[in-house]
Amino acid sequence: MNLHKTLATVSGMTMLSRVTGLLRELLIARAFGASAFTDAFFVAFRIPNLLRRLFAEGAFAQAFVPILAEYKNQKGDAATKDLVDHVATILIWTLLLTCILGIIAAPAIVYLIATGLKSNTLAFDASVLMTRIMFPYIGFMSFVALAGGILNTWREFRIPAITPVLLNLSFIGASLFVAPYMKQPVYALAFAVVVGGILQIAIQIPALSRIGMLPRFSFNPRVALGDAGVKRVLKQMVPATFAVSVAQISLIINTNIASRLENGSVSWLSYADRLMEFPTALLGVALGTILLPSLAKAHADANTTEYSALLDWGLRLTFLLALPSAVGLATLSEPLTATLFHYGKFDLQSVTMTSRALVAYGVGLIGLILVKILAPGFYAKQDIKTPVKIAIGVLIATQLMNLLFVPWIAHAGLALSIGLGACINAIFLYRGLQRRGIYVPEKGWGLFFVRLSGALCLLAGVALWGARHFDWLALQAHPWQRVAALACVLLACGVTYFGALLATGFRFRDFKRTAH
Repeated sequence: MNLHKTLATVSGMTMLSRVTGLLRELLIARAFGASAFTDAFFVAFRIPNLLRRLFAEGAFAQAFVPILAEYKNQKGDAATKDLVDHVATILIWTLLLTCILGIIAAPAIVYLIATGLKSNTLAFDASVLMTRIMFPYIGFMSFVALAGGILNTWREFRIPAITPVLLNLSFIGASLFVAPYMKQPVYALAFAVVVGGILQIAIQIPALSRIGMLPRFSFNPRVALGDAGVKRVLKQMVPATFAVSVAQISLIINTNIASRLENGSVSWLSYADRLMEFPTALLGVALGTILLPSLAKAHADANTTEYSALLDWGLRLTFLLALPSAVGLATLSEPLTATLFHYGKFDLQSVTMTSRALVAYGVGLIGLILVKILAPGFYAKQDIKTPVKIAIGVLIATQLMNLLFVPWIAHAGLALSIGLGACINAIFLYRGLQRRGIYVPEKGWGLFFVRLSGALCLLAGVALWGARHFDWLALQAHPWQRVAALACVLLACGVTYFGALLATGFRFRDFKRTAH
């Protein structure tokens, strides 16, 4: 498998997902702005999203994919299909019960996650109602996560990568055609989540059928619990759930803090997060997606050289593409925010506040992406305890930084703490891989960083010039001129950066790699 070609394919699909996601945020920002009711929606959406990451995507993928790859490579199709059926049965039953409990306990959950909303009764009640509407999304996404793990192990990356587009299209349709006709327009977004979840299930079923791995669910979970492979997955999921929950606990705490700051703080962070997700998804998520099954196969084959080489390739690409993205977010925060969101109810204050959060996210962007590359180095070896121990320390460090930064720069302090915490996480993950001999850096890293630093300095200079050359806020009356100006600045940045890399000896062919 040509990893570079696969990365380009997955990144392309992910780009489509993020572009439609950005369009969805633009429409939400224009229609609803940043208010107590948009905060209520983002809080409500964060709850099922958090549990989805905890049960369906995060812990489940980390525990399931390495064991699934082992079965596929060593035990044959029949045993692998049995594992898929039994794991699917346990996963669906668990999340069905979680959905029922979540709908019943929605008021308590919203209060725990965003105590600040309680001061606004209408917003709090709206958040509770939307939480109940959206809770079934967890069950839908559990199946999507299962399907994605299976398809990625079979190296069918396209469908899982393009699936999120359907949720974004559902949001776009609701914002344009449903919200204007509702008494409380923001409720349309909650119904869009449910519709998007159903659409994401529908697109997975034909793909699973083609490879003969469409799960069969059983009404008797006790049989599935007796499967040896299921027991191994569950055993791995305990530390994996704890590992993911550490990050989610930090997110809950940050959401709670933001809900007690100025109205709109949760929304400003969410809009900035959407922009930050472009590089994290295009590089971090895409690389992590293709690396985990490849690393798992190398581990199953006991090929330590290939294992280390895969990590080295991923790290070089990360620095090559993540660092310029971080510089771009930090230096072009106002142009990006104004051009994309400064319409309708998204006012000048929202531009300023979202830009501050974006700068803060940019500081820690490299850490956020590196974690997605380094953590699979442990997960593929079915070592989840080490990332858990590191994550606990990072959680403590992040909250200590909140005590320092939030009184100083309010909501932007929350974004800065998350980014710096991710950098600390990445450093300890890297040291752990090196100490165990799992990762041995290949030659040429010193010269690589020297060349990269020069190109980044030139990029920063061009970006700062572009940011100061136009009055981005005044151009609100001329949106297409603003879009054209931003496009020209981004083009100049890209030409400068990659031109400098080529001039100092970087070559495209040096980053090609094939996984066996």
